[in-house]
Amino acid sequence: RKAAPSGETPQERVARLQREAEEDRLRQAEENRRREEEEKHRSVEDEKRRVEENRVAAEEAEKRRLAEEEAARNAPPVTTQPSAPEAAAAPEEAVAGSSPPAARRFTPVERPEVKRPEKEKEKDSKKAPERKQPGTGKVDDRGDKRRGKLTVNRALNEDEGARARSLAALKRAREKEKRAHYSGQSQQRDKQVRDVIVPEAITVQELANRMAEKGADLVKSLFKMGMMVTITESIDQDTAELLVEEFGHNIQRVSESDVDIVNDEDMDPEETLVTRPPVVTIMGHVDHGKTSLLDALRGANVVKGEAGGITQHIGAYQITTKGKDQITFLDTPGHAAFTQMRQRGANVTDIVILVVAADDGIMPQTIEAINHTKAAGVPMIVAINKSDKPEANPKKVRERLLEHEVVVEAMSGDVQDVEVSAKTGAGLDDLIEKILLQAELLELKARPDRMAEATVIEAKLDKGRGPVATVLVNRGTLKKGDIFVAGTQSGRVRALVDDQGKQVAEAGPSMPVEVLGLGGVPQAGDVLTVVENESRAREVALFRQQRETEKRTTLAPTNFDTMFSNLTSNVIEYPVVVKADVQGSVEAIVTALHNISNDEIKVRVLNAGVGAITESDVVLASASKAPIIGFNVRPNANARQQIQRNKTRMMYYDVIYHLTQEVAKEMAGIWGPERIEHVVGRAEVKQVFPAGKRDKAAGLLVLEGIIQKGLNARLTRDDVIVSATTVASLRRFKDDVDEVRAGLECGVVLADTNDIKAGDMLEIFEVEERERTL
Repeated sequence: RKAAPSGETPQERVARLQREAEEDRLRQAEENRRREEEEKHRSVEDEKRRVEENRVAAEEAEKRRLAEEEAARNAPPVTTQPSAPEAAAAPEEAVAGSSPPAARRFTPVERPEVKRPEKEKEKDSKKAPERKQPGTGKVDDRGDKRRGKLTVNRALNEDEGARARSLAALKRAREKEKRAHYSGQSQQRDKQVRDVIVPEAITVQELANRMAEKGADLVKSLFKMGMMVTITESIDQDTAELLVEEFGHNIQRVSESDVDIVNDEDMDPEETLVTRPPVVTIMGHVDHGKTSLLDALRGANVVKGEAGGITQHIGAYQITTKGKDQITFLDTPGHAAFTQMRQRGANVTDIVILVVAADDGIMPQTIEAINHTKAAGVPMIVAINKSDKPEANPKKVRERLLEHEVVVEAMSGDVQDVEVSAKTGAGLDDLIEKILLQAELLELKARPDRMAEATVIEAKLDKGRGPVATVLVNRGTLKKGDIFVAGTQSGRVRALVDDQGKQVAEAGPSMPVEVLGLGGVPQAGDVLTVVENESRAREVALFRQQRETEKRTTLAPTNFDTMFSNLTSNVIEYPVVVKADVQGSVEAIVTALHNISNDEIKVRVLNAGVGAITESDVVLASASKAPIIGFNVRPNANARQQIQRNKTRMMYYDVIYHLTQEVAKEMAGIWGPERIEHVVGRAEVKQVFPAGKRDKAAGLLVLEGIIQKGLNARLTRDDVIVSATTVASLRRFKDDVDEVRAGLECGVVLADTNDIKAGDMLEIFEVEERERTL
């Protein structure tokens, strides 16, 4: 094979590889054809040689026969004694003297039998078939005519048939020898008995893989048991045991706790624990200065990187105080859509700093943060921010906190509070001191010399680095090269990056790091656990994936009533495809979209994922006529071409506020304007008479309101709507009029309907359209 040119493009390389593959195929075909021709030529030569040997043998046999006959003719005559009857008759003939002398008699010489080849004997037997006597009801000489004479072509064809059978037998023998050579033994191998590990639920295909059997054989056995299942369906442990025993294997039962990793049961001994840094979560209402406060504590400008100055993700940072103490901060967004993210932040934290703006007071997200903190059972420190503003009123904030059972120390309570200013830096040292004091009271400890456990704070799909997870180490030390499981994903730690963007070799307890080397993007809030080997990691990840699949299939509608009720519902669906940069944003966007849905129109999220907008996303959106919502992401090159080709609608955002507002407007537009009917008048049909060739006119008595030409009309019969139409023509006597008031009679012609009878009621109404709001 030729060496690849150094400067060739991918297209040229593909073309070269295709050309080389085609040349290899043609060369192989030519070798096969030449080999077949050689075998055919060899078989023809063998046949010619065999025919020549038979001909030479036949000629030698004929020569010997002729030589023997010639020798018999040249031999002297042999006289023999006459037998007794001849001797008695001879004197009588002599005495009579009337008969001539007897002729000389020759005795035939016995010739030796000539051995003939077997082939000639077979030919002779074929040429001279056994003939039955006439009159016995069997075939006679005429049978030869019906069978046909033996010709040279028939003889050659029969020989070719025998030769073909001989070649086939030879080929089978060679194949048998080859199989015996490769297998090393001609007899069948003994079946290998395996120890099959069976969990509480397992699919038929997975069980077949563990048994090293064919899945179709397992399905066949289940059918014999009366279970109509497919290869992808799950079976219970008892059924799996029957299958394993039927196929001659040994079963090892395991429960979910044996396969999955349960972190709560594993407690570290007290003597192995050491003090760890506190994990502090900053919570509060949107735009109350949470990120600015963290910015002041870190000494780096974080706000500039946020779209619109609003935090979109959970950020994890670690700072070192003047006293060389370390504190880990989690910055959670304050927007209402990030409730779940804030809830996860409260669950992994040790201390919560509730940021309240001194000029704004208690707001809805502030109350949510208080509730999350109470639910997690975490101590709270109230930071009254923006205290440098003239309109700041910290006292009012403390009083308002009493409404939510938060009593600060200034109000004789047990909750610490401090007035700070992220802008001027006032009160920051006091805040750090209170954090360290609270951490000392909590006695935070963890064991560093063990396999690490961490909580996934955020996860995303980076274009250059692949799946990346921001984790907070709970206990143990996470090292480069560790094999781990995070939710339904497994992997090996390829690199650890701290909050400063530097690579580190290991991360101890309470240290936030970015982990590279995952097999996929985990869910935010999953627990990352280091395991002993890759097989264990794959086993746990596969088990969790199967469990997630079972949960999704369980939630699907299983009865026909539910399915048909979904089909016949009048709810308008607004389909969307959501792609965001991190998992937390995806969850927040999906939650916000579901919150703006109502009973008449709802958002249907076709797909929600992390990472760039791909070609498959565009295909899905085009097939469903759905827009693609991109949050801090853009389409790749192939997706851009697909978007231009399919004219797919794209919606790009970097602030969730704007996203929900725009989608609400879109949904209201799809929902259509609100239609409000105003009844103008009602009339009763007194008489019906023809009007023209096809139409019918109705004589009406206006009961209330007015009847106007061109308005919408609804014809009812026994309070059942017969037709919805419009007033095409309105007459008063013989004159065309625009309207007729109550108490008067008139004649009308309705558009597109002739189903009018006396006694029907006609209702005239106007329709007003108003813009909807969600």
